[in-house]
Amino acid sequence: MSAKLHLCGADALGRLDPMVAAFHAEIGMASDAEHRRAALLPLLEGSPYGALYLIGPERAPVGYLAVTFSWSLEFGGMEALLDEIWIRPAVRGRGMAAEALEALIRALKPTGMTAISLEVERAGPSDRLYRRLGFESRERYMLMSRRF
Repeated sequence: MSAKLHLCGADALGRLDPMVAAFHAEIGMASDAEHRRAALLPLLEGSPYGALYLIGPERAPVGYLAVTFSWSLEFGGMEALLDEIWIRPAVRGRGMAAEALEALIRALKPTGMTAISLEVERAGPSDRLYRRLGFESRERYMLMSRRF
């Protein structure tokens, strides 16, 4: 099965929302339809702050990924943040997440992006995948957040 990426438009909400809900439930993140819709729609409608992609066949995707963009003085330009990536449990372990991330990196390189970052649970199963793809931990730094 191919992990081809398909950039999402507003018509993808019906396919995307159940996968986002499943991912949020899987990781124990509180999520309701109204919150997801408010988070997804601007990106689906062309916001310059990020993009959403379906992974696999467009009509029957096996997952999705969300990437957001910001300016980084450290990296000297636009930086991408892999905000979420999810593959259906039934098809995990077949290399589709790696293939999707490699496709994302290939797509972002010519746009002038200077780096891509992500947040991962230390020593979790995804940690090994990201290291294999060239991501490095930055021991001196950690991602911190404050909600408003």
